[in-house]
Amino acid sequence: MSDQIIEVRGLTKKFKNITAVNNLDLNVYRGDVFGFLGPNGAGKSTTIRMLLSLIKPTSGSIKIFGKSIKENREEILRQVGAIVEKPDFYLYLSAYKNLEIFGKLSGADISKKKIMEMLDIVGLSKRANSKVKTYSHGMKQRLGLAQALLHDPELIILDEPTTGLDPQGMKEIRELILYLSKTKNKTIFLSSHILREVELIASRMIIINKGSAQVEGTVDDLLNMDKLTVTFEIDKLDDAINMINNSEWKEKMGSSSSREISFQLVHNEISSLNRFFVERGFSVNSIIPIRSLEDFFLKITEGDGK
Repeated sequence: MSDQIIEVRGLTKKFKNITAVNNLDLNVYRGDVFGFLGPNGAGKSTTIRMLLSLIKPTSGSIKIFGKSIKENREEILRQVGAIVEKPDFYLYLSAYKNLEIFGKLSGADISKKKIMEMLDIVGLSKRANSKVKTYSHGMKQRLGLAQALLHDPELIILDEPTTGLDPQGMKEIRELILYLSKTKNKTIFLSSHILREVELIASRMIIINKGSAQVEGTVDDLLNMDKLTVTFEIDKLDDAINMINNSEWKEKMGSSSSREISFQLVHNEISSLNRFFVERGFSVNSIIPIRSLEDFFLKITEGDGK
């Protein structure tokens, strides 16, 4: 089987006079945690619905596992798990019963052991027999993931899985996504507007705007495309500045204050400069990069990134 899990070419969707997705190309490879980013109205949810064959494209092609979704819909979707918007459940039934019903509706032969295994993976095994109406929003999101995982899919598509969650709930979902990727070897397609979350967990990403791709690549490579301002809080500041003035880092040094020095660096130079200070006996108390995925996202979507 090919290492390319999703291949989209020239994907376009028009609703009367509105073009929601415009000639979109994207590539997702086996093992990716793939961040699908864009502002509201960029076409993310429309694209996901086309990937899941919930709506038909106006033009273009979608291949998943090397096969056309148009011609092989049922075969492909048997290997795909998805959460699109808020997962729905029978609130007056238990989590276990909800998954049992879903398994029967999907036509899969799901054992009690399998249901409990999925609930354990998402941290809900101790609440398996609790009615879903007693669950918090974060617990319902995790139950939605258990539902998506029930048939052991190879590809998991998540549309805004952390919407409405508090910081603890977001952390739990983030850790679960990393677990599924690294331990269970799942490929994850993650649509989100929470850029910091994507920066922490995605290996590759695409940014779309007005239905069109702006940039695609690994997170590290994209963040290394431009310099960022990095502030080092360091002891013996005067000595540190003198040392920098006599080193190869001099041209990268910016302003300084009573405790800090700023530098213009690309992402992979930060650790090198930190090592430079430490090896010469200085204590680095903090390193604060000003540039982030959010800065990069805003630059791209505001029109000067392409």
